[in-house]
Amino acid sequence: MTRIVVVDNHGQFTHLEHRALRDLGIDTDLIDNDTAPEDIDADGIVISGGPDMDRVGNSREYLDLDVPVFGICLGMQLIADELGGRVDSGDYGGYADVTVDIDEDGDPLVGSLAPDTRVWASHADEVKQVPEGFTRTARSDICGVEAMSDTDRDLYGVQWHPEVAHTEEGDEVFENFIDICEN
Repeated sequence: MTRIVVVDNHGQFTHLEHRALRDLGIDTDLIDNDTAPEDIDADGIVISGGPDMDRVGNSREYLDLDVPVFGICLGMQLIADELGGRVDSGDYGGYADVTVDIDEDGDPLVGSLAPDTRVWASHADEVKQVPEGFTRTARSDICGVEAMSDTDRDLYGVQWHPEVAHTEEGDEVFENFIDICEN
């Protein structure tokens, strides 16, 4: 059975990410972000959102575990920051309902949502420039990088929260990540 762990970066919706995977029939655990990388035994890792890049524990080290990684909100920003992209404050702060345009309909994580989808997202901070090797896979009127992928390294991220009820096709994003982990 596929096993995916959710890394807790102290986000208010982290437990919903864990629940979404469990409800999809995945063997999943919610783990502390100070878990040693060598103690993680999983087919995939979800790096949760959270309030502060200074409180991500060992999350950066999990990018080197040679399993697919899916960063959500702060998780995506962490991936971008660690690998040479640029993260900065967004022009629009708190949570909002946003229409996201899918740029890459062949992307394994968000391509199936094309041409667009409605999501719940925070834009207090956002990826301003994707790292080398990544493709911007989605954008919106208020954020230039709503999602990004590096399919060669199986690293993926979305700015929005697929785990909340306000996101229309959130389960599909998790199902797509499960498919990535199983292939």
